[in-house]
Amino acid sequence: MTGAPERGPWLARAVTLAILIGLWVWPVPEGLTRPAWHLFALFAAAIGAVVSGALPILTASIFGAATAVLSGVISPAQAWAGFSNGTILLIVVAFLVARAVVTSGLGERIGHAVVRLFGRSTLGLSYSIFVVDGLIAPAFPSNTARSGVLYPLAVSLANAAGVRPGDPARMRLGKFLMFSGIASLSLSSGLWLTAMAANPLGTEIARGFGVEIGFASWLIASSVPTLTAMALLPIVLYKIVGPEVTATPTAPASARAALQALGPLSRHEWIVAVTFVVMVVLWGAASTIGLDSTAVALLGLGVLLATGVLTGNDIAKEGDVLATYIWFALLFTMSSQLNELGFMSFVGQQLASVMGDWSRLSAGLTLVVAYVLLHYLFVSQTAHLLALFGVFLDVGVKVGVPAMPLAFLLLFATNFFSAITPQGSSANLLFASSGFLSQRDLYQLGALTTAFNLAVYLVIGLPWLMFLS
Repeated sequence: MTGAPERGPWLARAVTLAILIGLWVWPVPEGLTRPAWHLFALFAAAIGAVVSGALPILTASIFGAATAVLSGVISPAQAWAGFSNGTILLIVVAFLVARAVVTSGLGERIGHAVVRLFGRSTLGLSYSIFVVDGLIAPAFPSNTARSGVLYPLAVSLANAAGVRPGDPARMRLGKFLMFSGIASLSLSSGLWLTAMAANPLGTEIARGFGVEIGFASWLIASSVPTLTAMALLPIVLYKIVGPEVTATPTAPASARAALQALGPLSRHEWIVAVTFVVMVVLWGAASTIGLDSTAVALLGLGVLLATGVLTGNDIAKEGDVLATYIWFALLFTMSSQLNELGFMSFVGQQLASVMGDWSRLSAGLTLVVAYVLLHYLFVSQTAHLLALFGVFLDVGVKVGVPAMPLAFLLLFATNFFSAITPQGSSANLLFASSGFLSQRDLYQLGALTTAFNLAVYLVIGLPWLMFLS
């Protein structure tokens, strides 16, 4: 029968609304202000609506932000501050530049070149993303900027394998390759001290607790658990997603033939290649010579527009970019205001009061797990670290947990928990907007990936850190 409403989404919406109302009228916990508690209720309801399938993430974030303003929980200026955030603008611009790699034909060429080297299996294609990411990561203190390098590679691999968004024949293959990019970024950022902007900030906070961390000591501490996770995670995702195509023994030969048929690079390919290389170099050197990564991306986009590689019509067709810009800006603001209103420090204080007589091991493990799970409330790794890293490290030290291993585990978690939600890191958004991953896919795969990484860092990383200490 057609025209009948689906019960699933409406039931989920009713449950979400009931939870929101229940949290809203619940007595405000002692130590919190009413605005902080009400904003938590709105944020939790928005995320719950997405996870349950009640609402798309764009709709949920719009309702959440609008209600926060209309109810007086936060001011209009606070609510719309995310739209002027440079990192969020960088995401949009990087998406458009990455699209030029595909439309110019350079992406197809890159895809065939990678398939020629790694294309005997679908699993090999995933490993190629992890390897490229791991090698370039130390030069990129912005994992968002690095996603602008990896995303065209992942799209090119998908296109070379005959995968297109909306085509059900090989949708799982596209899903596997796109989420490989998200998963890779969550680990490569923790391998190197310089691979993510929040890492050096964390080392400065850790120094206040007597933990000295440099480039070499970070790499030594991260190498065993992170390289283990990078070696195993593609296999785990491969088993979970189950791409339709597994073995492609003839793919390298076909890729060589396709490259020969393409002939030399076209004018547009040369322009995109040179522009992209210059952008990568400038992004890599941004922190050293004081450049703004968003300005670098805008410069590259300007070159592509001025040379005709991209046109206004091309940009007008990218409707998903605007949607991503809106929902991420709104959730970014709500998360930031939760921190500003003291909700996160309140959580840390409650943990400290509960763990007073716990064993060191139980307290340390609980702190790490809680630190990871709380990232469901954040849309910025740096904001999470600034809000909770010092609080959790202080709680652990006060109950007797050794500072060095706890500091490293929390710092590594600041990176690997980025995959837990699509908004868990701005680096995820290019892949999340690719058309191959549904919101449910992103939350489910994100939870499984984060749980796997947490297990690796606790089972393998913790003994390694204890040995180093």
